[in-house]
Amino acid sequence: MNPRSLSKTPSHSLPDWVPAPAVHYLVHTESGTSIREIARQADVHASTILRQIRRFESRRDDPLVDGALRRLSHCVAAGPGKGTRLTAHGMGPLDRTSGDGEGQDIMHELRRVLRRMTESGAILAVARDMETAVVLREGADGETQRTATVPRNIAQALALKEWIESRAPEKRVARYRITAAGRTALKDMILAGDDRAAPPAGFAERAAHFDPAASDPLLHHMRNSLTESPLVGLSRRRDRAGKPFLSRAHVAAGERLREDFELSALLPGGAIDWLAFLEGGDAERPDRPAEASPVTLQAQDRVAAALRSLGCGLGEVALRVCCHLEGMETLEKRMDWSARSGKIVLRIALTQLMRHYEEAEGPHGPMIG
Repeated sequence: MNPRSLSKTPSHSLPDWVPAPAVHYLVHTESGTSIREIARQADVHASTILRQIRRFESRRDDPLVDGALRRLSHCVAAGPGKGTRLTAHGMGPLDRTSGDGEGQDIMHELRRVLRRMTESGAILAVARDMETAVVLREGADGETQRTATVPRNIAQALALKEWIESRAPEKRVARYRITAAGRTALKDMILAGDDRAAPPAGFAERAAHFDPAASDPLLHHMRNSLTESPLVGLSRRRDRAGKPFLSRAHVAAGERLREDFELSALLPGGAIDWLAFLEGGDAERPDRPAEASPVTLQAQDRVAAALRSLGCGLGEVALRVCCHLEGMETLEKRMDWSARSGKIVLRIALTQLMRHYEEAEGPHGPMIG
């Protein structure tokens, strides 16, 4: 199919991230525009538009897809005037917006969730009566761990773009897994250098002397974004007594820090240099832009409080391993430590982090949904 879609007019204000087939479906069903007219403006054969429309009709059995189409339907005005051309969307691999802050925030959220969905065994669980979905993953001890919370509109966008799919979406709690298209989309975002959750410049500069991957930040970040957390690997190891080196509570504390870290990276202006915040030696938190969302600001507060409780040394270890996914060998070289000492310091940091979360938020953290 020719990727060129339809030109913009005020009467059709669908967001730019909406894929072209969904635009064609909505324009046809909501405004009554004929299939031939859509095909003419999209510069494709009418049979292509017909197949797209039929496919979306069948996909409405998925509650996320149906919900996304219902949310977007009000953006399409009925009966466009004579000579009016329809909206252009879905142009390019990243579906960028042009100066649309809300659309950019959606794309950043999609990237955040896709990174979580690429982890081994990750699923997106969506209940029909909940406004928030969760990304879950089975831990080394067989227990299920929550690794991210996802607003329902973000889950709907993922399903609409076919980046996630479910074999039984009609169930009360549907389980979605990332698709090949979703993995490809995430790789395209990283290759384009369009991932705002990348490690801040301060970290890269300090790592240059030790990190072999620092000469190629793209490969370094692709490795981090598409693999599971180092905490999961350490939780599979056993100590001398035969117990997991990191308990489920240790891993959960590290994942809570990582989730808040990724949410705080959605602040306007890019990711925060938390290492500089630690080295500042004061209790002042980073700048808080007035246009930032309450969810992002709350996540920033939680990261700042957690790092203050850990202090500069332990806080840096937690940041590098939990948030930037640095392995033990890289951490030990960076800190000039002896071999196998990093995991001991990491466990101390995670134990302190567990205590902080239990005192500040309780054993289970904030409620979701």
